[in-house]
Amino acid sequence: MEETQNTSQPAEKLVKPHHIQQELCKTRPAYRQGRKLTAVKTYTVNSESQHLYIYGVPTLNLRRELRTMCLKYGNVISMHIADDAVNEMFTECYHIQYQRIQSARIAKRLMDAQSFYGGILHVCYAPEHESVQETKAKLLQRKTDVLRRLPKT
Repeated sequence: MEETQNTSQPAEKLVKPHHIQQELCKTRPAYRQGRKLTAVKTYTVNSESQHLYIYGVPTLNLRRELRTMCLKYGNVISMHIADDAVNEMFTECYHIQYQRIQSARIAKRLMDAQSFYGGILHVCYAPEHESVQETKAKLLQRKTDVLRRLPKT
């Protein structure tokens, strides 16, 4: 008789490289440095997304407060706790989906590194949650935005 092992153990959660918070740049020349230190990171059209991960939310049942904060920047389609994210102790990670990608850009820029009920938020894009239709719509929207900005000849 063969012994079967219990394989119902939870799978290990992997941290995606684009979810890791980068160090602040301290070697930038003075004329290039703004009022506050920032990390140097560029985003392509494909790496930006309507989907955001918000890390560092204290586990104090702050869903309503976080939703109110997110609604300042645009319409939120969905909001739930991200089960696949690696969290620090006593914090949660929320997955937020905005209706427009521009709302997600503004929310990411303004909410990242903000204090929220004793925790410091880390906001990053989560393009791995996009469907094929959302990615296609995002690329078409970018194309029309670029064509609109080009000079008429």
